[in-house]
Amino acid sequence: MGLRLISPPAEEPVTVDEAKAFLSEVGGATDPLISALLKASRQTLDGWGGKLGRALVTQTWELSLDEFPLYEVRIPLGPVQSILSIKYDDEDGIENTVDPGDYYLDNTSYPAWVALNEDASWPSTLGAFNAVRIQFVCGYGGAADVPEPIRQAIILQTASHFRFRGDAVRREDVPGVGSVEYLMSAVGQDTIETLIGPYRVGGGFS
Repeated sequence: MGLRLISPPAEEPVTVDEAKAFLSEVGGATDPLISALLKASRQTLDGWGGKLGRALVTQTWELSLDEFPLYEVRIPLGPVQSILSIKYDDEDGIENTVDPGDYYLDNTSYPAWVALNEDASWPSTLGAFNAVRIQFVCGYGGAADVPEPIRQAIILQTASHFRFRGDAVRREDVPGVGSVEYLMSAVGQDTIETLIGPYRVGGGFS
């Protein structure tokens, strides 16, 4: 099994202006940095391999299998919105498309499944790697559809990278004590974990 991103999200769940309001930043000098940090923070949570194990803003992925299973196909990344196509290489190595009337999407639970309609069956395939390819659309929808706790976690993670960029050790001169060095910890890591915890795959929210 393999998963490949086909079309990335068209927008980020959090805008630069929203992050700047949290950071009390004015002007545009830091906009490129904040934009890059927002994207990086989102990518740590989003998609296959992200901490959440789910997609955020609408995106398209391709699931590759060596052959069809006996019955249902499990789609490991969600929330799944729709199935775009199911293509396969037949026994002669020719690419074909499964008739959409032969299957349906069950996305009422997580993970989603593609199941055969009554009297339908999966076709025979070439005995080769990635002979079956399923393209699907997943994610909560637009930026405004992403659950607010996840959006706030992205803002907090961005703020952590923004405020503590560069040296992680800070030195302060304390009267009567002298120079004190201490390690700067990331902002709100416990809060971030609390916010995203229920949205991790298996964490409680579908």
